[in-house]
Amino acid sequence: MTAPAPAAVSQGHPQRWLILGVICLAQLTVLLDNTILNVAIPSLTRELGAATSDIQWMINAYSLVQSGLLLTAGSAADRYGRKKMLAAGLVLFGVGSLVAGLADSTAQLIAARAGMGVGGALLMTTTLAVAMQIFAPGEQPRAIGIWAAVNSLGFAAGPLLGGFMLNHFWWGAIFLINLPVAALALVAVVILVPESKNPRGDRPDLLGALLSTIGMAALVFAIISGPEHGWTSGRVLVPATVAVAVLGAFAYWESRIPYPMLDMHFFRDRRFTGAVAGAVLITFGMGGSLFLLTQHMQFVLGYGPLEAGLRTAPLALMIVALNFTGVAAKWSTRLGTPLSIGLGMAVMAAGLLSIATLTGHGYAGTLLGLVLIGAGAAVASPAMAHAIMSAIPPEKAGVGAGINGTVAEFGQGLGVAVLGAVLNARFAAGISMAAVSLPGVLAEAGSASERARITDAFASGLESSQSVGAVAVLLGGVVAGVLLRRAERGEGA
Repeated sequence: MTAPAPAAVSQGHPQRWLILGVICLAQLTVLLDNTILNVAIPSLTRELGAATSDIQWMINAYSLVQSGLLLTAGSAADRYGRKKMLAAGLVLFGVGSLVAGLADSTAQLIAARAGMGVGGALLMTTTLAVAMQIFAPGEQPRAIGIWAAVNSLGFAAGPLLGGFMLNHFWWGAIFLINLPVAALALVAVVILVPESKNPRGDRPDLLGALLSTIGMAALVFAIISGPEHGWTSGRVLVPATVAVAVLGAFAYWESRIPYPMLDMHFFRDRRFTGAVAGAVLITFGMGGSLFLLTQHMQFVLGYGPLEAGLRTAPLALMIVALNFTGVAAKWSTRLGTPLSIGLGMAVMAAGLLSIATLTGHGYAGTLLGLVLIGAGAAVASPAMAHAIMSAIPPEKAGVGAGINGTVAEFGQGLGVAVLGAVLNARFAAGISMAAVSLPGVLAEAGSASERARITDAFASGLESSQSVGAVAVLLGGVVAGVLLRRAERGEGA
C-alpha cells in the first residue's frame, strides 16, 4: 500500500512549489474550457448548423457530468491514488479535447464535451487534494490561495483567449489548444508529483457514487433549466424531485454503511458547515452577479465579447495579485479564519453594491466594484477552501476537494438562476411584458427613446439582482464567521 505523500513532514515536500505549478497548469486547462466556449457560440451556430438546444447541451453536457462526478472522483482519488487519477484526468481531458476539436457534427461535439467533463471532475478534485498533501500546514493557506487565484485567472482569460483564437483560426482551435498544455502537464505529473492514497483502503462505495452522481446532475439540471423554462415547469420540477429523493437516499445510505464515501459526521463540525455555507453563498453572489454584468456590458453597453472580458478582468487580476504575492495569506493569518472570511465577504458585498448603484454612471463605478469583489474574494475564498479541507482527515483529501468543488458548482448555478430570475422579473415589469429577452426586445424597438426605456429597465433589473447578491454574500460572511468562531472556541475549551 502506498503511504501518504510527505504531508506530515513539517517542511512539506522538497519540490512542493514546482509541483504546485504543475497542478495549477493542469487546473488551468479545465478552467479555460469552462468559459472559452461562450465566445465560440456564433461560430458553432454558423459552421455546424447548431440550434439553440444544441448550444445549450454543448455547454450543459460538460457542467452536468463534471458537477455530478466531483464527489465520486474525489473518493476514487483517495482510494486508488491521487497521482493516478490526476494523470487519468489529463488523458481523458486531452482525448475529449481532440475529439471536440475535430468534430463535424453537434452530436459528436456534445459527446466529446461530456467526456471532457469526466476528466475535468478528476482534475478539479485531485489538484486541490495533492496541494494539501505536499504542503505543511503553515504553508497550506498560501498554496490554496495560489490555487484559487489560478481559478480566477482561468475565468478571466477564457473569453480573451477564445476571442484571440477565433480571430485567427477556426472554432476547433479552442479545443485543440488544450492538447499541448495537457501533454506537458501529464509529463510533469508523472515525473514530479508523489503518489498518495488513503492507507486504510476502504471498500468502494459504489451505490453512494451512483446516488451522488445522479442526484447532483439532476439538481444542477433543474437549476440551469429554471430561468428558461420556468420554475414551475415539468422540466424543472421533475429533475428537482428526483434530486431531492436521490440525495436524501444518498445521505441515508452514507449514514448507515461502515465505509461511506462522504462521512455525514463531517456536518457536525462547525468549521465544516460554516465554510460550506459561506462557500455556497460567495459563489451564489459572485457567479450570478458577474454573469449578469457580462450581459449588461454586451447587450446594453454594446461591448464585444473580447472587450467585455477585458473590462471584467480587473476582478481576476486583483485576486491573482493578492494571492500570488502572498498578501492575502498574510492577512488571513493575522486576522484568523473567521474574521478573514467575514471581512472578505463584507468587502465583496460592498463591491456588488457599487456595481448595483454606480453602473449607470459609467465604467468607473463598475471598476470600483470589480476591484472590491476581487480583494474580498482573494481573502475569503482560499480561507473557506482551507477551512473545508482542514475539517476533513488528510486521508479523505480527495473527498474534501470534491465537496469544495460541488458547493462551488451548486452556488454558482443557483446564483445565475436566482439572480437571473430577479433581473428578468424587474425587467419585465419595467417594460410591461410577461416573458422577455433583451436582445429580442431591442431588435423590435422602433426608436431611440424606446431603446433607452428598455435599457433603463434592464439596468434597474441589474441593480435589484446585484443588491440581492450583495445581501447573500454578506449573510454568508456572517454565518460562516459565527460558526467558525464558535468552532474555534469549542476546540479551545
